[in-house]
Amino acid sequence: MIDLVDYGGGNIGSIQRCLERLQIPYQMTDGNALPSGDRPLVFPGVGAFGASINHLTQSGLLPRLKSIVQSGTPYLGICIGLQVLFDSSEEAEGLKGLGVIPGKVVKFDAKKVSKIPQIGWNHIAPPTNSTFTEEPTGHVYFVNSFHPSPEDPAMVLYEANYSGQFCAAVKHQNITAFQFHPEKSGPFGHQLIQRWHNNYAL
Repeated sequence: MIDLVDYGGGNIGSIQRCLERLQIPYQMTDGNALPSGDRPLVFPGVGAFGASINHLTQSGLLPRLKSIVQSGTPYLGICIGLQVLFDSSEEAEGLKGLGVIPGKVVKFDAKKVSKIPQIGWNHIAPPTNSTFTEEPTGHVYFVNSFHPSPEDPAMVLYEANYSGQFCAAVKHQNITAFQFHPEKSGPFGHQLIQRWHNNYAL
């Protein structure tokens, strides 16, 4: 059993359908409360960094979420569930994230990319010479104007290329987080969720 956080950021139906298809049992957690941290936690969603941090702060959930993640509870973040882990974001200067992954969420350079946001399929692979080279590679679905930039390159689980390499996923201890949407990425994306569940939730 895993806990699925519905904090009101949308996209919850897609991840629900994915979990049901994979026959992964879950319990929905209301966005105004967080579970005890006894079970693996999935934090999905789409939206702006600032709005998400403000909601978590105003509802009193920000310190609780940070405590759960720091306690060693297996955590899977998707899209905004990844971005809130970082110290800050260029999308909302002055607001602090959870700070459990040192680094910043940055915007694609409009002078280098063809379009912002990036919408569509892109190939992901572990960085060359990283400790994650045995991880599977494939195409996943992105909808993002921003991407994470961790201070420690050893935390980069996957990279993708959008007129230049960028971090598409991070992994550190109990934390796994994707900038892309595995629940919308067909069999390969579902495989990634199944692998996470097999490694942390069984």
